[in-house]
Amino acid sequence: MFRNGITLTIVAVLCFFLLPDTMNAQEHGYIGAEACGMCHKSEKQGEQLKIWQGTKHANAYKALLSEEANKLSGDVKAVENPKCLKCHASGYDVDKKLLGKKFSVEDGVQCETCHGPGADYKSMKVMKNREEAIKNGLRIWKDEAEIEQYCKTCHNEESPTYKEFDFAKMWPQIAHPVPKK
Repeated sequence: MFRNGITLTIVAVLCFFLLPDTMNAQEHGYIGAEACGMCHKSEKQGEQLKIWQGTKHANAYKALLSEEANKLSGDVKAVENPKCLKCHASGYDVDKKLLGKKFSVEDGVQCETCHGPGADYKSMKVMKNREEAIKNGLRIWKDEAEIEQYCKTCHNEESPTYKEFDFAKMWPQIAHPVPKK
């Protein structure tokens, strides 16, 4: 009897540490770049929406609509191919119930691709509390090396149109800091 209790305890402890914590997992919803832009379009915020709109990221999905993209995609249209969508569209593989009214996959690589789904941190009250924003899904990068590694999850040799990725050259084209006060 005692031996079965120990075995059961060991199995329970192993399950606790080895299985994903799905009971406490919180799924955050996506709101879309335009919704993010409501607060991130002013000069005070560095016109971040405008910067994003001028990048290739904002048009990444549209690139999949070309004949060239369809040829590279194989038997499936590029806009239907998960191998293409994983780098050209935010939220393409997300449960539809997590996509807000203003969210559109067609908006390409959006704010939430890098900053995390925003539905739970979008309020001013949460955004003003960094710890609370992170707890509610905001992704914060500790330094440019970490950002570069994340960029390379898409900008790599897996892409059929890959060209050498020079982070030092490319980062200034999409950087969107909040101006110092």
